[in-house]
Amino acid sequence: MLGQLGGFRGHGMTEPQYVIKFVRTKDITFEVAESGSGDRLALLLHGFPESNFSWRFQLPFLAKLGYRVWAPNLRGYGNTSRPTGVKNYTVECLMDDVAALIDASGAKSVTLFGHDWGAVIAWNFAAREIRPLERLVIMNVPHPGVVQRKLFTWPQIYKSWYIFFFQLPGLPEAGLTARRANMVKNAFVETAVDKAKFPRDVTDVYRENALRPGAATAMINYYRGLIRGGSMWRQYRLGWPRLKTPTLMVWGEQDAFIEKYMTEGTGNFVEDLTIHFLPHVSHWVQQEAPDEVNQIVEHWLTQSR
Repeated sequence: MLGQLGGFRGHGMTEPQYVIKFVRTKDITFEVAESGSGDRLALLLHGFPESNFSWRFQLPFLAKLGYRVWAPNLRGYGNTSRPTGVKNYTVECLMDDVAALIDASGAKSVTLFGHDWGAVIAWNFAAREIRPLERLVIMNVPHPGVVQRKLFTWPQIYKSWYIFFFQLPGLPEAGLTARRANMVKNAFVETAVDKAKFPRDVTDVYRENALRPGAATAMINYYRGLIRGGSMWRQYRLGWPRLKTPTLMVWGEQDAFIEKYMTEGTGNFVEDLTIHFLPHVSHWVQQEAPDEVNQIVEHWLTQSR
């Protein structure tokens, strides 16, 4: 079902850059930002505490490269279905969502993009070969095999404190939504290098998203599903076969949440790997340095055809 035209007014884009549509699958109805057309799908998975708005600079760019671009609000976000209960936010459920979106698209080839939580899902989806992928693009999240080896090392364990805080009942939601979700705004503004890239009209999009009824719990349940729901341990037990999908990692080095050393050893798990580091960019890499990210992505996509 087609929805309203969307645009990114206030961000240097005055014309509508995408169309909002709703994609209904067996279990979830997804709110999807779509740009471009054709049977080559670029599927963009956002992170926490973001939404598909985080891909505003990549949607029209990838469409110009010839892709039909889908940036869904993941389950629990925006106007996408918001099931209740931790069991509905395990990695297995989230991978099923990606498969359902790919099937619904009818695309002949898929390039999967992921940032933050979207990258967690994308890594696992590619590793399990749930659907064929032409290429994989990962932004600022390490391969889960590297995480398995290095998460519980200092100083990464210190930077990961919030994952364990989010396992608590109720308190994380209260903190996230207090003062009209001021913590959400601070997640961007306090950790970005170029803070001008996160003015109020940008951070308000994410604050309003977190303040929707039930949204904060759904967003935090991703972390609960990983630990309390057991999906991290289930995936670890399956092991990590060497990934054959050509993979690009784009990494902002000034990441307040993940140490750069968490990229080391990725080549042990990925056969065809390219890594680009951006030294003066934060965790929010595709929003903070969209021109650089888009240039890297375009070069890699065109050179690897």
